Amino acid sequence: MTMNIAVIGCGAIGASVLELLKGHAAVQVGWVLVPEVTDAVRATLARHAPQARALPALTIEDRPDLIVECAGHTAIEEHVLPALRRGIPAVVASIGALSAPGMAEAVQAAAEAGGTQVQLLSGAIGGVDALAAARIGGLDEVVYTGRKPPLAWTGTPAEQRCDLASLKEAFCIFEGSAREAAQLYPKNANVAATLSLAGMGLDRTTVRLYADPAVDENVHHVAARGAFGSMELTMRGKPLEANPKTSALTVYSVVRAVLNQATAIAI
Repeated sequence: MTMNIAVIGCGAIGASVLELLKGHAAVQVGWVLVPEVTDAVRATLARHAPQARALPALTIEDRPDLIVECAGHTAIEEHVLPALRRGIPAVVASIGALSAPGMAEAVQAAAEAGGTQVQLLSGAIGGVDALAAARIGGLDEVVYTGRKPPLAWTGTPAEQRCDLASLKEAFCIFEGSAREAAQLYPKNANVAATLSLAGMGLDRTTVRLYADPAVDENVHHVAARGAFGSMELTMRGKPLEANPKTSALTVYSVVRAVLNQATAIAI
């Protein structure tokens, strides 16, 4: 049986997901939800999902088996919440959106109202399963440290903290809670928010962000301790070729979640 899905977004992440899902017998993309059906969208669908309909939103007659969010924070309220209320399950990549006041509660309420479930994806970080399991026994501390090349922080509040272009050594541009990090650096919030929701929550998870001229990749480090013992994880993520601000692993995480929904054995 083929699972018919709706993909929200056709930017760098959405287009890459469509490309990787092309040809999978267990999955068909029936809908791609975009604000505007541009020539670029039409070209992407022609290459990777010619059977899909491009729409600004699902109609009441449209009922996919799964809705897949790849479009950023506004897509949660615009598309995911209505789908959940209708009983359509969802997978969500833009977990940083749940750090906004009341958003996590709204997503939970919508899923409960529809009698369905939303899966929050691990995205660019690993170890989420271990952290979520450790939470059951009790966690004492979770610290996330993120490092990026200085110019990768252009257009963020980091520009007021230091001269990014002239840094000669690592500079801490932020230290605080995951909730504060998400508010100040929303485009870099997904990893911290994911770890927070899996572990100790947005207000008890410590986040440190560095502009580091010694790195040329996105470097993620997680340290946690609790009743289970302790863990440390370092990941050096290669950027998505189509969008250097996005980790390639984020795309793979989305595709894995979709295929896990469609296949007989999932891991």
